[in-house]
Amino acid sequence: MNSTPVAIITGASQGIGAALVAGYRRLGYAVVANSRTIAPSDDPLIETVAGDIAQPGVGADLVSAALERFGRVDTVVNNAGIFIAKPFTEYTDADYEAVTGVNTRGFFEVTRAAIAAMAERGGHIVNISTSLVGQADKKVPSVLASLTKGGLDAATKSLAIEYAERAIRVNAVALGTVDTPMHDPATHPFLAALHPMGRLGTLDDVVDAVLYLEKAGFVTGEILHVDGGQSAGH
Repeated sequence: MNSTPVAIITGASQGIGAALVAGYRRLGYAVVANSRTIAPSDDPLIETVAGDIAQPGVGADLVSAALERFGRVDTVVNNAGIFIAKPFTEYTDADYEAVTGVNTRGFFEVTRAAIAAMAERGGHIVNISTSLVGQADKKVPSVLASLTKGGLDAATKSLAIEYAERAIRVNAVALGTVDTPMHDPATHPFLAALHPMGRLGTLDDVVDAVLYLEKAGFVTGEILHVDGGQSAGH
């Protein structure tokens, strides 16, 4: 049996996901990295699997790839997500399908398969959420994010209790706005002002939080806010 721990990371081609891949490699993990379009890696301990996590079967394929290549699954970071900020009545059916497909179906399929693979040894699930679930902001109307990521927050606690006795921990990291390529630099001053600390989060802020949870063996069911104080109020 391979003794190297294995993490599956979705949304791994850029931004937070790519930073998490690097962070888990530094921690000594092999990684199965997924996004819709992801280039092969020269690192023999990184298996890249292209696929849309919203599509049926892709989540299970990631777990199968981890088992076939590395023989085990220890961690899943459900990082892939879609965020669309619109007034509620302007959301389209296509918006709904896109956001729920990635944020909830993607989580459901990969996590279901991973927990089944973790049943004998234990493991860790980390869900990437948003502070807007618990602290709505009139400047950022985003009901679909709250609908889907709020579901992840609830599922985090439910799964943590269901699987605690099997040594499977389940946690979430609820983010503020993070400086990634998806944000036009022209919007940075507006986005930074949404946080009481007056700045955007960094990739290191997110990786540090996730890796803290990875190492924190007595922490489960936790929703860790990494949001510059956003969740505490304005």
